[in-house]
Amino acid sequence: MISLTKYFKESQWTQVVALVLLLLLFAIGSVPGYLTGHWQWKQPPPITSLKALKHIRNSGLSLPGWQTIEQAEQAIGEHKWSLQLIKKQDSQTQAILLLLPQNGPMDQPEVEWTEVNGWGKSRWGRWDIAQYRSATFTVKQPRQTQVEARFFRASTRQDTFGVLQWYALPNGGNPSPLHWFFADQLAQWRKQRIPWVAVSILVPMEPLGQVEKIWPLAESIGQTVQTALMAESLQGN
Repeated sequence: MISLTKYFKESQWTQVVALVLLLLLFAIGSVPGYLTGHWQWKQPPPITSLKALKHIRNSGLSLPGWQTIEQAEQAIGEHKWSLQLIKKQDSQTQAILLLLPQNGPMDQPEVEWTEVNGWGKSRWGRWDIAQYRSATFTVKQPRQTQVEARFFRASTRQDTFGVLQWYALPNGGNPSPLHWFFADQLAQWRKQRIPWVAVSILVPMEPLGQVEKIWPLAESIGQTVQTALMAESLQGN
């Protein structure tokens, strides 16, 4: 089992640096608005792909090479996610795909991973995280870009999953809400926005096994999901 102590310490420093940058960005961005009386944060530019994003919650995501066995709206924490059970064509390989699309111009990523942890514990009675690491994968269509994600093993009373999580953006992805925030703030200077979709992929694996064994499969599904989101739901800004 990989200890999370080092990760949390590193995260604390990252949060401190991000907070300083956030305060600086807020100060720079708020002065012109204060002087002119136009506070951009009160009414940010619209999300032009919002209709396509909301469609995900009702219908899920169409993935080449995979068929949807079941799809439903699922309450997880304070949000309503799309829960989609998918099966690889001509194979018995299955996975659970959880998607939370941005729901409005003021909606922002915050505690989605904590909500998924709570949902997993309530659904299966236990949700023990181990073998955590950062992961990176590349998609080539509709344009080449890189995605950073969280990858770990989650053990429940009945099943064990390899879990891959990130916030999908039009030009890549990252598991940190702060990554989206800074990108969105910069986009707003150009009167644009950065839409997002929280992605959580659960891949069944052998009980208490090594999560690295299923990395090629998890990476492949992640690439397919990111590609589909970039080609459809995340376009328009």
